[in-house]
This record gives sequence, structure tokens and C-alpha cells, in this order.
Amino acid sequence: MEVVICDSRATQARLAADAVERLVRGRAAQDRGVVLGLATGSSPLAVYDELARRHGEEGLSLSHARAFLLDEYVGLPADHPERYRAVIDRELVRRTDLDPAAVHGPDGAAEDLPAACARFEAAITTAGGVDLQLLGVGTDGHVAFNEPGSSLGSRTRLKTLTAQTRQDNARFFGGRPDAVPQHVLTQGLGTILEARHLVLLAQGAAKGEAVRQLVEGAVSARWPATVLQHHPHLTVLLDADAAGRLELADHYREAWAAKPAWQAL
Repeated sequence: MEVVICDSRATQARLAADAVERLVRGRAAQDRGVVLGLATGSSPLAVYDELARRHGEEGLSLSHARAFLLDEYVGLPADHPERYRAVIDRELVRRTDLDPAAVHGPDGAAEDLPAACARFEAAITTAGGVDLQLLGVGTDGHVAFNEPGSSLGSRTRLKTLTAQTRQDNARFFGGRPDAVPQHVLTQGLGTILEARHLVLLAQGAAKGEAVRQLVEGAVSARWPATVLQHHPHLTVLLDADAAGRLELADHYREAWAAKPAWQAL
């Protein structure tokens, strides 16, 4: 695990976008596509802004990329602006040359939700797995919508959101927690761990305890994000507020400052 405490959210976004761009350009040189894992919520939005800027100003192309969403609400109408597919279309797809047909998410409108989850898992496998997965973390330590108590080996499935998570997401629904759907389809922790590179972003003091548990705590279903400690290539990008409770913050800063320039994230 590499922990990087950034001097600004712009630096966070730049580092994450650098990792995506390096992968995309490297695969293009090999005439191969890349598979990206896309998160929603507030944490990755600046990354999508930076990727869109690079597409428009520097010629970064995502035309040969495929993408899989982490999760989707159950029961929202197809035209609802807070469907996660709609969010990704708005924040990334329409601003780049990423093919809409190459973006896949769990089908929260399916009549048979377990079957939809199985199809989604199969699609990731058929694509060859996710090369780089963007992630955030909730104040209670959830990753995707794997709430506390989730199995650390879980797969894509239906989950019920806690009151805390619905409160956290109410800002996207006019400030009304009751307007946030109670059920979601989400990649499981076991599914997420199969991605080859995980890049997690966290901002703000409200994420401080979840970040402390993720980076320095014991692995436990009480804090689902802690399972990411087992991943062989996890990058954690933090602003100073999110890193505020880390006991070894100075160590992480020193290690980052001394990192060889040739060594990427």
C-alpha cells in the first residue's frame, strides 16, 4: 500500500489521472485496450475533470477503453439524473471519446436482480478483469456500497443502505435522505480486490477515522475498506484533512518525497 498525502485536491486528481493516462497510452502503444473501474460520489469528480481536460487539450483518447461501474441504485427511473450510469455519462463519457456502449454497470432496473449481478460479474471476467479501479471510502468505512458487516470475500449483489449512508448521499437528492433509494447493486469486496491496481481518493476531515482504519487499523468487516490492505497494488491519495488522524503521516510524507522519479504510482 502506498499512501500519498497531497497538498491539494488538484494534486490528488492529477496523480490519479496520471495513472489512468499512463495505462491508456501504454496499452495504446501495444495496440491493446484498457479496462477501467469507475466510481461515483464526490471523491473522483476532479479526476474526471482532469481526464476531460487532457482529452480536450492534450489529445488523451479513451476510445479503446472499456469501463465498469462500481454500483447502481435499485429502482431509479432510467432518466433520473442521479442514476450512477447517468452521472458517469455526464461527468466523463460526454466529455471524452469514451464509447458509451463500452461502459457497463449493474442493472438496477432488472426484474431478476441476482441474475443481473451474475451477468455483471461475468462481463467483467469476459473483459479480462479491471486494470485500474477508482475508489472512494465512506465515513463508516464502506467501499462501493459494502457497508459494515459485509463479507470480505463478497461478490456483486443487492445491498441495503444504512441510514448513515443515505444521510451522506442526501446532498445528491435535494438534501432529503428519504429520497435516496434504500437498495443498491454493488460490486463486492472480493470483486474489487481482483482489479490489478486500486486507486482510492479521500478528502475532508469527515473521512479521517475511516482513513485511519483503512491505512493503520486491523482488517475487519466493521471497517470494510480495511480489506484493501491485502491488495498488492493499492494507492491511497489523501488531502491533509483526510490524513489528519494518521499516526504515521510524517512517515508517508517522507516516503513519498524520497520516491524515485522514475517509479510510478
